[in-house]
Amino acid sequence: MEGRAKFSHEYRPPGQMSKALQDYNHFKALSNQETTKNGSGTMLRRSLPKGRKPRICVVGAGIAGLRCAQVLNRGDFDVTILEARDRVGGRVGFIHVPGNSALGPNWVHGLHENPILDLAKELEDTFMDVPEVTPSVYDQNGRLMGIEDGRQCSELMWGIIEEAFKYSDKEAGSIPQNQSLLDFFKVKLKEKNIPEAIAERVLEYCQSWGDYVGGDIDHQSLKYLWLEETIDGGNLLLASTYRAILDRITNDVIPYANLQLSTKVTTINSSAFETETAATEPITVTTSQNETFHFDEIVMTAPLGWLKHNTNTFQPDLPQRLQTAIRNITYGALEKVYLTFPSAFWLSPGDQDSKSFFNQWLAPSYTPDHWAVECAFLSSLPTPHSHPTLLFYMHGSLAKHITTLASKFDPTSTEYLTALSDFFKPYYSLLPNYNPTSPSCSPSHALATNWQHDEFAGWGSYSNFQISDPEVVGKIELDKDIEALREGAPERRLWFAGEHTAPFVALGTVTGAWLSGEGVAKRILRAYGVKDVD
Repeated sequence: MEGRAKFSHEYRPPGQMSKALQDYNHFKALSNQETTKNGSGTMLRRSLPKGRKPRICVVGAGIAGLRCAQVLNRGDFDVTILEARDRVGGRVGFIHVPGNSALGPNWVHGLHENPILDLAKELEDTFMDVPEVTPSVYDQNGRLMGIEDGRQCSELMWGIIEEAFKYSDKEAGSIPQNQSLLDFFKVKLKEKNIPEAIAERVLEYCQSWGDYVGGDIDHQSLKYLWLEETIDGGNLLLASTYRAILDRITNDVIPYANLQLSTKVTTINSSAFETETAATEPITVTTSQNETFHFDEIVMTAPLGWLKHNTNTFQPDLPQRLQTAIRNITYGALEKVYLTFPSAFWLSPGDQDSKSFFNQWLAPSYTPDHWAVECAFLSSLPTPHSHPTLLFYMHGSLAKHITTLASKFDPTSTEYLTALSDFFKPYYSLLPNYNPTSPSCSPSHALATNWQHDEFAGWGSYSNFQISDPEVVGKIELDKDIEALREGAPERRLWFAGEHTAPFVALGTVTGAWLSGEGVAKRILRAYGVKDVD
């Protein structure tokens, strides 16, 4: 899911609440209220023959689906989870290589009222509060920039991004939907009379924004930048990975739910209610193995990217408002590459605590395609999770190139390791202490994520908010689109959950997936008259 930490900054004056945080309060209230029918104000009520439990199908065993099933189980419902993969976790996945690499998220976003953080603390997971040290930066010619030059770029970049968040939150209604965050940068650099050479460097430096949202900064919507805000309190790197959290929720669900792996849903037939209390027939779910199931409610937690390619799964067609929302909300493509070395050659004695956690290479003149790259030093993780690995974040055309390159080889082959090592060598060979003849300076293991070629991830990573041309697609209201998906089609017993339906402050995060699954489960419970289930 999310890559680097997303933006969390208390930029508001005391007592003033952003639109995203107002939505969070509304979301929490909605999850504890009765569901209305078609927004009419009439409360949605379900009834079943006496003694029969509601039969609920949760499609997808990612964090949203597992949390939804967990809450429904506490209401003593009959829950079935249909998962297309041969494992649980969805985009939270792991590979047993040196360092126990996480394919998906690394971060916990927000320290205030965050259930994922609370659970991680309960499980005694290990966090790292990444120090606010200016990243080491190599310029376009491969020269290490001075500390002051790097700090200047960093401060200008984050200062302008903070201004952009304020502007987006306050003036979203008047901002053109085709105006990008990069456009805002150009205007602000000119207003500040930043010398041309420094301005150009800042424009290169700010390309790293794509590693936060999984999309290029020139495609990031300024109008909807405010949707990228996260829960207050900063971000923590989960050094021990999400494994313990996934194991806990899975172990809580499996004894009480019917979990079926390697089961791909192909058709969901959900007729509308003809009365307020009873359906004319059950929902019919068909799988790729030609199995047929019957349920009272469906919770669809498949990723947004999957929904974009599979709206024909739903019969009859989804309501037009939901189809529009699925089409309008954009889907990012963030990828990661782990390169593990025999030892952390870039560290000198005493570097462990003082060295920046991140390293950035501005668009290099010394590589064929001039791709800017950023990496994290996992050697700086706290013991016992530290390991001699460089974690590279990628988005846009670079991410597409790397996934295509890696797909040509068996991940266990020498060719796979060589291909990834050769690609990144112009970057890591600039790090301190590099010696081309030393075995310590040649990667011993490599791992590249490949979400863009993963059907069940929706050929991407997580939702983001990109510019659009109103003359081509018309007026788009992304916040309303998210709210529409969040509402779902309860009159058809069809609900949606996942990071793309989360509170605005948790979109694109594990916390968002958790909250969305929980929220839908509580609404279903209340439709059947069950209340006060934590």
